[in-house]
Amino acid sequence: MTSPADRDDVALIILGATGDLTSRLLLPGLAGALAAHDLPRVTLVGSSHSEHSTDEWRSIVREGLAGAALDEDEVEDLVARAAWHTADATDADDLRALFETAREAAGPDAAPVLYFALGPGITREAVGALAGLEDLPDGLRLALEKPFGEDEESARELNAVLADVVEEDRVFRVDHFLGESMVTALLGLRTANRLLGRVWGGRDVERVDVVVDETIALEGRAEFYDGTGALKDMVQSHLLQVLAMAALEPPERLRPQELHDAVVEVLRATRVWQDDPVAASRRARYTAGEVDGERIPAYAEEEGVDPGLRTETLAEVTLAVDTERWRGVPFRLRSGKALGRKRWEVALTLRAPEDVPEGLSPAEGRDRIVVGLDPREVRIELAVDGADTPFDAERRTLAADLGEEQVDAYGEVLRGILTGQTLLSVRGDAAEECWRILAPVLAAWEAEEVPLDEYPAGSAGPAGWG
Repeated sequence: MTSPADRDDVALIILGATGDLTSRLLLPGLAGALAAHDLPRVTLVGSSHSEHSTDEWRSIVREGLAGAALDEDEVEDLVARAAWHTADATDADDLRALFETAREAAGPDAAPVLYFALGPGITREAVGALAGLEDLPDGLRLALEKPFGEDEESARELNAVLADVVEEDRVFRVDHFLGESMVTALLGLRTANRLLGRVWGGRDVERVDVVVDETIALEGRAEFYDGTGALKDMVQSHLLQVLAMAALEPPERLRPQELHDAVVEVLRATRVWQDDPVAASRRARYTAGEVDGERIPAYAEEEGVDPGLRTETLAEVTLAVDTERWRGVPFRLRSGKALGRKRWEVALTLRAPEDVPEGLSPAEGRDRIVVGLDPREVRIELAVDGADTPFDAERRTLAADLGEEQVDAYGEVLRGILTGQTLLSVRGDAAEECWRILAPVLAAWEAEEVPLDEYPAGSAGPAGWG
C-alpha cells in the first residue's frame, strides 16, 4: 500500500482559515514552496466557526497568493479547487463533516493534513474532539502552531492526547524558525567547515549570544501578545530551538529521528545559569519613542493592552548547557520589540588568545564568529596587525553575504508538512523540555522577584543592560 507521504495529492485543511496567520504567512509561504519545489498537488480546504462561502474563501486564497512566484495558471488552479466548510473545530461531528468535504474536494486518495491556525486553547479542545472520533481519515497529519501547552505539565498532557489520535511522525509542531535557512545551516557550518568546527565548543568559546531584536512594535496584536510576552512568545520556543541547533552534538546521519534525538539530548542538559533565575534573567517593556522615524506609543498605552498584566516586550535569559562540549559557557538568549535596530544572530565570543609575544599589543575586545539569521551572513571578527603600526593589533571583520532565502521560513515548514517529512518539526519531548528549562524564570517573574525595567522605543534597551 502507498504511504500517505508518497501520495500525489494533499488536502490541506486549515482551521481558523480566515485569520491573520493564513493570509499573512501560510498562503504566501505555500506559494513560495510550490514555486520552488516539486510538491504534491494541493487542495486548500478552509474552515472556521463563522459562516463563509466557498467563493469568499477563494477570494481569500487568491489575495493571499497575490504577488507570489507562482504563475497565473497555477494560482487559478489552486483557487478553482479550493473548498469551504463552516465547522466548530471543537465539535467531533463538525470535524467528521469537514473531513468528508475535504475528501470530496481533493479526492479519496489525497493525504489529509489538518492545520490548526487557532489559539492554543481552542487547539487543545479540537485535538480532544479528534481523539473521540473512531473513523479518522487514513494517514491524517496534524500541524499545530506554538505554543505547545502553557507549561511542562500541559505540554505533556497535550502530547498524550495527540498520541491517541495519530503517531508522532504525523504530528508537525510548527516552529517557523526551524524553516529559517541559517538556523539549520548552523549544523552545516560546524560540520562541513574545518575552520569553524575546530573552535565550536567551550575550549575556545567564552560565551554564546542568541539575539532576535526587532524594530517592529505591537502592531495591533495585543489580543495574542498581551499576557504572553517576549519570554513565552520568542525565548521559550524559537530561541531555544536555535540554541539547540547551535549546541547539539552533530548526528551521524541527518535524518529526523537522529536530529530530534540530538536536539532533545542538548535541551535535557540545559538549565538556568547557576540555577539562579533572578540573577540570570531580565525583563523590560518599551515606553514611548521613535523607531525608523515613526512615533511609537508606550506599550502600556497600546490599544488592547492591560497594563496590569505587566507584559514584557524584551526578555533576556542566561542558560548553561551541561554537556562535555559546552560546560561552563553561558548562553544568553535575548529577544525584544521596538528596538533601535533589527538584529537576528548567533554570536560566539572566543576566549582571549594565549601566549601573546611580548611587544605585540593585543586588540581590544574578543574575536567573534557571528552567524546572521536574517539577513543571512557569516562574519568573523578577528585581530590583525595594524597597517601603520604592525605590532599593534587591530580588529577587522571578514564577512560573507549569503543572499536572500529562495523560500521563506513558512514555505520550508509547509514543504515538510506536505511531503510528510518531520525534520523541521518540533518533537513532543523537545516541546516539554523547553517549558522545563524556563519554568524557574517564569515562576520568579510571576512572583515579581525580577523587576520590569523600561526602555524608550527605538533605543538599544534599558540603560545599564549593556
